[in-house]
Amino acid sequence: MNFQGIPSVESEKALLDLAFRKAREKGIEKNLKGNWLEIIRKKEGLKIDIIKDTLVTRLEKIHGSFTHPKQLPEFYIKLMKLTIDFDEYKKSLAALEWAAGRVRFFQGEYARKIFKTVDRGKISEYSRQFYGRIASVIKQINRNLQFLEQARKIFRTYPDVKEMFTVCLYGFPNVGKSTLLNRLTGTKAETAAYAFTTKTINAGYLKVGEKKAQILDVPGTLARGEKMNIIEAQADLVMKELANLVVFVFDLSGYSGYSIKKQEQLYQSLSKGKTVLVYLSKLDLTPPEILREYKHRYYSVEELQEIIRKELVKKEEES
Repeated sequence: MNFQGIPSVESEKALLDLAFRKAREKGIEKNLKGNWLEIIRKKEGLKIDIIKDTLVTRLEKIHGSFTHPKQLPEFYIKLMKLTIDFDEYKKSLAALEWAAGRVRFFQGEYARKIFKTVDRGKISEYSRQFYGRIASVIKQINRNLQFLEQARKIFRTYPDVKEMFTVCLYGFPNVGKSTLLNRLTGTKAETAAYAFTTKTINAGYLKVGEKKAQILDVPGTLARGEKMNIIEAQADLVMKELANLVVFVFDLSGYSGYSIKKQEQLYQSLSKGKTVLVYLSKLDLTPPEILREYKHRYYSVEELQEIIRKELVKKEEES
């Protein structure tokens, strides 16, 4: 899923200012005919119609730009629960529906009152009452609008991943995961000689016959448990929930800034319940004596590609 296209959520003040401004503008430019009572009724009725249409359209647009929890894959539900108040998200979407319903209700109620009265003062009073009630409704959901705007900013950091056979490239920052992704798939992921180059989850695809394997280069985790930031938490969840295979990228050269011992500790924490393959990056920079002492079985790019192909075919046959 792609969360990048969600537009900004307008504030309570912006929504009301827009609705009332449109009502004033249309009321002035509309050339209405009839006696004085008919003209006043039509003008005030037109204003409350415009306010209702503007607010309901905007509220429905905001609601529609966010995916309802029932339509979300399980991975994204878990990701939301990890990064936002998921119950508040559901309540906020419901609040928009409630507000749109109340705006429609008050428009219908006050339109009837205006068109039944013959008292000019009453028409003005009903109009003021309608404006006040509508403003109160929108103000009541301002907290929900603010929450959704903050949620939107967090959603924009979410990876666009698909439910398919997935390989997760894992390891500390700057060890060479993006470079490996490029070599496995031909994806042009950003690479640079400093840590935290990857700010989101890069995806590439390795074609196997008519099928494809999804290869995800996740941001390097610092293995800080509860202290992980949002991007690191996403990476951790992707690895735990989506990865059919994990490729752990070791840098024995020292250029990443992480000791072999620290990388080994992170590797050992992964080796429980997951098939983890080892890839050694920066071999041209690794001292031969360190490479000779390395104890784990490691694979070349070509070997990893072949293993991924076999595992994908195996999974397809099982399903």
